[in-house]
Amino acid sequence: MIVIGIDVAKDKHDCFIMNSEGEVLFNPFVIQNNREGFDSLYEKICSVANDFTKVKVGLEATGHYSYNILGYLLDKGLPTYVINPLHTNLYRKSLSLRKTKTDKVDAHTIAAMLLSDVNLKSYSNTLYHNEELKSLTRYRFDKVKERAKLKTSVARLVNILFPELEKLVSTLHMASVYELLSQYPSAKQIASVHLTKLTNLLSTASKGRYGKERAEEIRIDAKNSIGSDMPAKSLELKHTIKLIRELDAEIEEIEFHIEIIMDEINSPILTIPGISYRMGAMIIAEIGDFDNFSSPDKILAYAGLSPSTYQSGQLTSSYSHMEKRGSRYLRYALFNATKFVCNWDNTFAEYLAKKRSEGKHYNVAISHACKKLVRVIYHLETTGESYRR
Repeated sequence: MIVIGIDVAKDKHDCFIMNSEGEVLFNPFVIQNNREGFDSLYEKICSVANDFTKVKVGLEATGHYSYNILGYLLDKGLPTYVINPLHTNLYRKSLSLRKTKTDKVDAHTIAAMLLSDVNLKSYSNTLYHNEELKSLTRYRFDKVKERAKLKTSVARLVNILFPELEKLVSTLHMASVYELLSQYPSAKQIASVHLTKLTNLLSTASKGRYGKERAEEIRIDAKNSIGSDMPAKSLELKHTIKLIRELDAEIEEIEFHIEIIMDEINSPILTIPGISYRMGAMIIAEIGDFDNFSSPDKILAYAGLSPSTYQSGQLTSSYSHMEKRGSRYLRYALFNATKFVCNWDNTFAEYLAKKRSEGKHYNVAISHACKKLVRVIYHLETTGESYRR
């Protein structure tokens, strides 16, 4: 067996190659973080190994710095292991009491871990897809959060420029209202527009939902509005709506790519009523390899959904709150998915109603349903079965 340990950094990577007998095949060497460096490493590996099934390459999970070399190694067909830096640190300390940490030492430590009995799993194409999915779902999460802030700004600006509008429409955040405010971003401008032009604008933007009657109501209220005529705020409103529309297009494109990966993964989580591509993808991406969790409770703990424990002396808390540690993205996805599942699935709806009848607050009842959902997801993902009502 040939093992290669790689300590990843931004501009260069320290490497160490040895065999299962402990013989050093190449003294610690450095490769640059570029194609020439990667190729030189590959050439050294090929010079000592003809059969890649007897090769193990290990590197630490160091965020985006490891993406490029990881992709290169996988493309070359080399069995590659991504190791948690915490495990590397603990393993290094177990080998020596001396406080020694250098890039060369870390490369040697990683190689030694590959030869030990430490339970490591090779990085697969599935995990590579999962990393892509995690990047997309987190990117979408940030974009949606950014859009929500802009929508709050729209409501604030409308309250200054045309406060009566909010009572005339079901919501400010729809295509017809955005089109109206993009062209006439104040009560004064709306009041001065010709009724026919206003009617055509609303009818086209709302796909026939709003016609002449609604246009008349809006124009009458605009004429009697207490809204301020502030050109600066009107300009801000136009630009804010433009940014929201751009974000809508970006989010739609992100969701398109999420659906492609989810179709390739073909996860049974999508067979659960109420779980969409978006929430299902975020749950799958954040959990990753289900084999890393020995039980659903481990996933709950990872998501920070386990109740905390407080005990000091003879005092034990009777009101345990959620830990709210771990992956906030997973916690967000599970909570939101649970709400939809409780609306679409009778079993979960009845379970939620039962918890509510026990006097539990809605959010507490949802947290109980969330635990039930995690158990279901864990079973489906580990067995490959589809959800049955």
